[in-house]
Amino acid sequence: MWQRTPRILIVGGGHVGMFAALRLQRRLRRGEARVTVADLDSYMTYQPFLPEAAAGNIEPRHVVVFLRRVLPSCEVLSGRVEHVYLASRTALFQPAAGPARALEYDYLVFAPGSISRTLPIPGLARCGIGFKTLEEAIHLRNHVIAQLDLAVSTTDERVRRRALTFVFVGGGYAGVEALAELEDMAADACRYFPGIARRDMRWTLVEATDRILPEVGPEMGEWTAQQLRGQGIEVRLRTMLRSTVDHHVILSDGEEFDAGTLVWTAGVKPHPLCASGDLPLDDKGRVKVDACLTVEGTRFAFAAGDCAAVPDLTRPGQTTPPNAQHAVRQAARLADNLVATLRHEPRRPYAHRSVGSVASLGRYRGVANVYGHRLRGFPAWLLHRVYHLSKVPTLDKKSRILADWTMGFFFRREIVPLGAMQDPRQEFEYAARTARQEAAERVLAQPGTRTS
Repeated sequence: MWQRTPRILIVGGGHVGMFAALRLQRRLRRGEARVTVADLDSYMTYQPFLPEAAAGNIEPRHVVVFLRRVLPSCEVLSGRVEHVYLASRTALFQPAAGPARALEYDYLVFAPGSISRTLPIPGLARCGIGFKTLEEAIHLRNHVIAQLDLAVSTTDERVRRRALTFVFVGGGYAGVEALAELEDMAADACRYFPGIARRDMRWTLVEATDRILPEVGPEMGEWTAQQLRGQGIEVRLRTMLRSTVDHHVILSDGEEFDAGTLVWTAGVKPHPLCASGDLPLDDKGRVKVDACLTVEGTRFAFAAGDCAAVPDLTRPGQTTPPNAQHAVRQAARLADNLVATLRHEPRRPYAHRSVGSVASLGRYRGVANVYGHRLRGFPAWLLHRVYHLSKVPTLDKKSRILADWTMGFFFRREIVPLGAMQDPRQEFEYAARTARQEAAERVLAQPGTRTS
């Protein structure tokens, strides 16, 4: 009797989605199931290397993995999944153009990830820059260099001072690493901008709690703050951003100043897609799952990563933190449990004790807390690079990143602002407007043409 091949739908092509698909691709037998990956982007970004990509230490294309290349046995759909329904086992998919359509599935892997968690602060939506995607990292790099260009080109001291002021809100990994790498890059760039020295720039880190990098422990977090301050970076603890209307920053301690750059890295929240269907959610908007990563109340739906409330079996009563270390391991366990479900075999719970944390503070400086061993300076920086290089998918990407680092030892980094990438049609539109103006002037210049 003919039997339909089960369809597995993976919503999201990030850490969980891509690594789960890779494992399913290896473990599934021929014809055992069809795997479809649906995401807005057709690539996965290795986010821990975004700060280095923004600073020019790594070519931006080398921190992304093209899904269609690494998942040849899977169907990859580029577009936005707008709703996911468990009851009907369907998802509403909207491609970039054309009508939306329903995707039917037998098994679901729900992993859309997270988005930046913002607050209703006046001016933030207009003036702030996020730091969660490759596009944001490239934009921030272009923006920082453009601010140096502006500062060296203007004669207005107020404009210059604003251009050379950079504010980062959020003292977690993203904020600290992005600030440290970009400050290091800007300091290097000063040699190409006559009249601008490192001391002329103002870099400020704003953190609402009493410490930064809580993942590495209080002692190493304090050491990190001291290192940043030693570089001339202001670290403001127990301070919040109150307003940034028209790039005029107002802090909770009463200080006010203009800043040409405001980077928002104050945490993440589950993707809004979590609440778009009938998925069971906890009080933080995360999908409820059991220790086997199965969505509560089902045996066919699985979820993991930033969007899921995964029980932490090593810390009873708590959930796993939203980081890449857990996401990659959860993806592997999820894929194995899905295969076990297909084959009517027992599933295994996810349990992983964190090995620790590593963070880069610019070239040759870092901080780490691994298995209780605390490292700082060059050893921690080297460990950060080695660890994350080992986790980058595909030998091709590992080799390219290693080549970028090797070249960085012998040559200065590229300080090239590609600001036109933000609006690539600007030059063409200017040419078109100029052509229309010239045509109108020729008409007006003809004898007998009425001007009124």
